[in-house]
Amino acid sequence: MNIPPGGALVQRVLSIADGASQAVMRIYQTDFTVSFKADESPITAADLAAHRVIDQALAELSPDIPVLSEEAAAIPWSTRRHWHRFWLVDPIDGTRDFTQRSGEFTVNIALIEHGEPVLGVVTAPALGEAYWGVKGEGAWKREADGRVRRLSVVVPPARKRVVASKNHLNDDTRAFIESLGDHELVQAGSSLKFCRIAEGRADIYPRLGPTCEWDTGAAHAVLSAAGGKVTRLDGSPLRYGKEDVLNPHFIASAAWYRG
Repeated sequence: MNIPPGGALVQRVLSIADGASQAVMRIYQTDFTVSFKADESPITAADLAAHRVIDQALAELSPDIPVLSEEAAAIPWSTRRHWHRFWLVDPIDGTRDFTQRSGEFTVNIALIEHGEPVLGVVTAPALGEAYWGVKGEGAWKREADGRVRRLSVVVPPARKRVVASKNHLNDDTRAFIESLGDHELVQAGSSLKFCRIAEGRADIYPRLGPTCEWDTGAAHAVLSAAGGKVTRLDGSPLRYGKEDVLNPHFIASAAWYRG
C-alpha cells in the first residue's frame, strides 16, 4: 500500500474521505431523487450516506475531537464555543453539481485548531481526484491514475486566471472580476475552486456571496499548505469556529494578491 505524504493522520483522513466517496458514487450512478432543506438548498441520499461514513469513522479515529458537519450542524454555540480543536465536514460540497451530474462536487474534511484549518482533505469522487494539505508540511494531489504530486501556487501571468462558479456568479463578483483588468474566467464547481489555485491552474477566487464554514475549511487548508491564502475583504485571515457559521466575503489567491 502506498502511504500518501503528509503524515499518518492525513493518511487516515484520506482513507475516510475515500470511503465516503465510494458511498457517494454508489448513489450517483443511480436514478436518485433530490429533496430540499428549509433554506431551499438541495440534499440527496448521497449527502447523508457520506455524512454517516465520515461521522462514524472520525468518532473512531479521534473520539476526543468533536465534529461539525453540514448534515449535523444543530450544535448550540454554548457547546461549540469551547471547541478549540474540531473536525469540520461537508459530506458533499456542490450538491447542485451532483444533481446536475457535472462531476465537480467534493467530499471535504478539515481539522480546525484555534480558528485555523491546519489539515484538509478534498476528494472529487466523480473525477477520481484527491487533494490534501497539512500546515507546515505541504499540499499534494492524487490524480485519477493514482499518481501523487506536490502542489504549489504559481506566479500568475499578466492575464489573471479567475476561478468562479457558474452557479454563484452574482453582480458583485462580476464587478470584482472586471476590476482585475485583463483576465480569463476559469469555471469550477464546489471547493475545487480553491484546489485549482493550489495546483497552479488558476490565480484568484473571489467569493462575494454566502458560504458556510464547512464549504471552505478543507480546501482552505489545501490552498494554504500550497502557499496560498484566504482573506476577508479587509485583508484579515478567514477564521473558523465562529458563533455564526456563515463566512464573510473572501478572496482566495496566491500571495501576489494584496487587495
